[in-house]
Amino acid sequence: MDLALIQAAYIIAAILFILSLAGLSRHETAKDGNVLGMVGMAVALAATLWLAGRTAEWSNWVLIAVAMAIGASIGIWRARRVEMTGMPELIAMLHSFVGLAAVLVGYNSYLADPAGADGVHLVEVFLGVFIGAVTFTGSIVAFLKLSARISSRPLMLPRRHWLNLAAVVTSSGLLVWFVASHTLAPLVLMTAIALAFGWHLVASIGGGDMPVVVSMLNSYSGWAAAAAGFMLGNDLLIVTGALVGSSGAYLSYIMCKAMNRSFVSVIAGGFGSDGAVSNADVDYGEHRETNAEDVADLLTHASSVVITPGYGMAVAQAQYPVAELTAKLRERGVAVRFGIHPVAGRLPGHMNVLLAEARVPYDIVLEMDEINADFPDTDVVLVIGANDTVNPAAAEDPTSPIAGMPVLEVWKAKQVIVFKRSMAAGYAGVQNPLFFRDNSAMLFGDAKERVEDIIKAL
Repeated sequence: MDLALIQAAYIIAAILFILSLAGLSRHETAKDGNVLGMVGMAVALAATLWLAGRTAEWSNWVLIAVAMAIGASIGIWRARRVEMTGMPELIAMLHSFVGLAAVLVGYNSYLADPAGADGVHLVEVFLGVFIGAVTFTGSIVAFLKLSARISSRPLMLPRRHWLNLAAVVTSSGLLVWFVASHTLAPLVLMTAIALAFGWHLVASIGGGDMPVVVSMLNSYSGWAAAAAGFMLGNDLLIVTGALVGSSGAYLSYIMCKAMNRSFVSVIAGGFGSDGAVSNADVDYGEHRETNAEDVADLLTHASSVVITPGYGMAVAQAQYPVAELTAKLRERGVAVRFGIHPVAGRLPGHMNVLLAEARVPYDIVLEMDEINADFPDTDVVLVIGANDTVNPAAAEDPTSPIAGMPVLEVWKAKQVIVFKRSMAAGYAGVQNPLFFRDNSAMLFGDAKERVEDIIKAL
């Protein structure tokens, strides 16, 4: 009877997880989706503890309680302290924990009965450890790059793709040895190779492709969890891991399309800018500066305004004054909308979350494909902390490292105001000719302070 109830609880939790993903697909239902996910996890956790209680001794219960208390304390502490600008690297680090857990589960599952395990179980262990190890070190590199602890430039080792292929082929040979011999040596050798493979895979990816990397690692962590589910014989962990893995992979594919990148090229590593200003020798002319008072006057006489935010808005925490500016302009009858590039920021949906946090109405936050055709009829575009996602070189310069990448075509508007701290290139390391256009003006300084200055001038 207990097992039937536990399986029923797992089915309910799985349904709640699916409904959670459905809810997260739209702004209006995102909060409900989060709640459904939390309820599903609570049900799954309760059922798993109940299952453990049927066979576990009191000492095991104490260990479980201590582990949960430590994990919850760390999780609550980090969640309360992290800024939105630090969310990408926090997520990358969380992915590394999932990978490490899969590695530890794999070794524990094997060492529990090394001689009696059948071939199918050994394959599950091997693949689970391999995926977990790749996710672990790959996520650590992503964390280090996103937090600027190491350079965002890709690691360009000679014959790097052959090195990746050699790691996969060698691991395949070790799998055959592992299944045939039931010995620990091939598993240990594969773990070392997989750790190095994961490190090299992400280290070879340039800064411009880091949003895809975060999504890709999310997918890897899901497959690692699914592999752990197979090893533990836990159906819910398999379902949950498959949901995370497949949704993460699909999101990565969507983002690659948005960046005109080959999905296979990105996950193979080594695709993207080397972090240098590749077109720095091009003379685009002189840029033109403006001030908050002139921008306020421009907005006062505008009938349509589009705001295109980027990572700079997140760094400056400018979303609240931006929301206030939006409200003031709308009160004056100005049509204000937001244009969001799929990879704006360093995390999928980064800008949407910031704007929702500042209570910007959902109906005026539009995706790139929805708003690009409207720029020629727009009076003023405010580019707040964005760079690569509004770079006309992507559409007009076939030699640019970001050539072919779909971008927000803000340069087609009547007037463009770029909020930026300096004339430095963006995260992809590519100079932006938008800054030098006749219809563009630079408003230098901290984005939050400049927006507040404009509000005062209004």
